[in-house]
Amino acid sequence: MSHASTRTRSETYQSQGHRRASKARRWFFVVASLVLLGAIAWPVMSYFQIPPFTDKGDPISYGKIDNKPGGTPQQPADSKTLMPTGPDAKFKISSTLSNGTHVGVTTITGKKSGFTGKVWVWAPKEYDDPKYEKSGFPVLIALPGGPGYPNNYWMDNNLKLESSISKWAESGKGKPFLLAMPVLNPHPDDGGLYWDGSDIPNQPKMGTWLTEDVPELMKENFRTIKSRDGWAFMGSSSGGFAGLKAVLKHPDKFKAVIASGPDIVPDSRLWNGHPKEKAENNPEVLSKQLIAAKGPDVYLAFQYGTKEKSVIPKVDKYIATYGNKGPIHTHLEVIQGGEHNAVSYIKGMDESSMAWISEQIEGPTASQ
Repeated sequence: MSHASTRTRSETYQSQGHRRASKARRWFFVVASLVLLGAIAWPVMSYFQIPPFTDKGDPISYGKIDNKPGGTPQQPADSKTLMPTGPDAKFKISSTLSNGTHVGVTTITGKKSGFTGKVWVWAPKEYDDPKYEKSGFPVLIALPGGPGYPNNYWMDNNLKLESSISKWAESGKGKPFLLAMPVLNPHPDDGGLYWDGSDIPNQPKMGTWLTEDVPELMKENFRTIKSRDGWAFMGSSSGGFAGLKAVLKHPDKFKAVIASGPDIVPDSRLWNGHPKEKAENNPEVLSKQLIAAKGPDVYLAFQYGTKEKSVIPKVDKYIATYGNKGPIHTHLEVIQGGEHNAVSYIKGMDESSMAWISEQIEGPTASQ
């Protein structure tokens, strides 16, 4: 064999080796690039809730309800707690917070109102803490302003209601509330048309929906507190009115409200021709009746921003007339620079309103 032939074969092997090495390097860079792109894309895709980078739409159950024949229901820690009564609603994950808690959503037809609508729910991380596994949790029914349909903007944690409740509970400023966030109106706002969170004659029974059907959903699926001491409303604008009116109309069921930038009297044009029913849903009339009846006590936390020029005189007049008289206890948070929006109202809740109503509301009891 000649030296030339040997060199040729050697050069061929070296060439093949270089090609293999070059190919391996290319594959390495391809894989590394894909890994890098994945690392960049994952949080972006997850943030925008784009499958398969999210658990949005997955089923979720909060109540751990024993539906097996012959199953033994879990017993409560004390007589104050109501364990989930069932049936288990078909919740699906709407969003996931950074602490691993989930906002769920379901569509129900109210047994009392007959109205079909969406309800978003959320449980704080304390709810799954073993030391609270037999304890009831307080419920805060959060109502939006604006159209209030087809969504409830409090379910979007961009407003930080859920994460703020977690923060307030950890710091001791607030109770670890369960959240119920139903639609407020039966269909989109049409030219300023609202239902005032009320049972207006010949209209969907939105008052019954908010005060009967939504609480029943929470009792069916969560560990709650039996008495009114574990039930409160919060709301902004028209939702603030609905929450205020609900507490004054049903003080046997609800104890407190945070009413932010609220209307004070019903003003829907759907009340036209129904003065009696309108008066029955007027917070001023209801306040007079509650004072005359000498109870039960209710706790009304009002909030407004210093830029809400049309809201301020109405709220101030109500507080001057009915505030801290007999069973009506009031608190006012003036939000410096605050406007008529949810961002301002979260700031007010952080300043004082959440702490004030939490002092009035029963919290979960840790196991011994």
